[in-house]
Amino acid sequence: MDLPTLERRLEALRGYLDIPGKEARLKELEQHLNDPQLWNDPAQARKISQESARLRKVVDGFRRLESDLQGLLELWPEMSAEERTEMQPELERAGRELEELYHQTLLSFPYAENAAIVTIKPGAGGTEACDWAQMLYRMYTRFAERKGFSVELVDLEPGAEAGIDHAQFIVRGENAFGLLSPEAGVHRLVRPSPFNAQGKRQTSFAALEVMPEVDESVDIQINPEDLRIDVMRSQGKGGQGVNTTDSAVRVVHLPTGLFVKCQITRSQQKNKELALNILRSKLFEIEYKKKQEELARLRGEARPIEWGSQIRSYVLDKQYVKDHRTGEMRHDPENVLDGDLESLIWAGLEWKAGRREAVASGEEE
Repeated sequence: MDLPTLERRLEALRGYLDIPGKEARLKELEQHLNDPQLWNDPAQARKISQESARLRKVVDGFRRLESDLQGLLELWPEMSAEERTEMQPELERAGRELEELYHQTLLSFPYAENAAIVTIKPGAGGTEACDWAQMLYRMYTRFAERKGFSVELVDLEPGAEAGIDHAQFIVRGENAFGLLSPEAGVHRLVRPSPFNAQGKRQTSFAALEVMPEVDESVDIQINPEDLRIDVMRSQGKGGQGVNTTDSAVRVVHLPTGLFVKCQITRSQQKNKELALNILRSKLFEIEYKKKQEELARLRGEARPIEWGSQIRSYVLDKQYVKDHRTGEMRHDPENVLDGDLESLIWAGLEWKAGRREAVASGEEE
């Protein structure tokens, strides 16, 4: 890492971050925080405090880097070659901090900081697809573990012979929804089949849905009369008695046909609360997408239909993983499937932000 490169990256970052805008917003938030009446509403006070802390971290980090690099630029012409070599660790540190701040610009969209509700469904293909869905479930739970996030399982239905037929879980941690949002879409696996005596090459598909968890502070009205709540015995292997009582809950939203099933805990009330929270998030996502599509229509934008599109291929017999939106390639699929997703996720976030286009690759199925 050299100083001119750091200087160029700092200037680019200045535009992405909109530091003057963030500083103006901080002044507004400080006025609110200094108002004694704010603390009569703890939820609102917490929301403003959290926003202020996030903005302060970014602004202070940028200003510190700006000051450090300015000092280096002033001293650089007078430094000897040996002194410049000795400064290399400092330049590397500044480069890492710039990268971290740049990543923050990719997580500046609404609800990025929320927990993520992840749903995995196998595509057509029977046992092969169910096994692939289970591999994806493990991959994302391993990713969460690597990040120090928690995973709360909501529903898990085993496949008829192997794998899973459906999985839904909540990932909680810093920017969980933001990080997982570019993973939504159809994932494709190509491998010699472990379920075929001849090891025939097989292609399987599974779909991933990712949405932010929202709470009662988001204005989503649910009329109790629009709900049908069914209770049933939990399915699967159970454990600790979950499948010995009628603790599983399915909540159906009659106007839309949406439903959520939760069967993980032994508490029927806990399962009901969790199912209602996920239903609220689903209804919110529908309304949010409608607004985004209407804004795009008014602007005359052509928006791709993302659901059902193949976003990534995992080709195990040729030892590569390719993201079809970004062109990002990995040649260590075993590590990817063990949750090492950072490079793929950041490339996806750059693509979402319109800062990256897919590039052609020599390896393609």
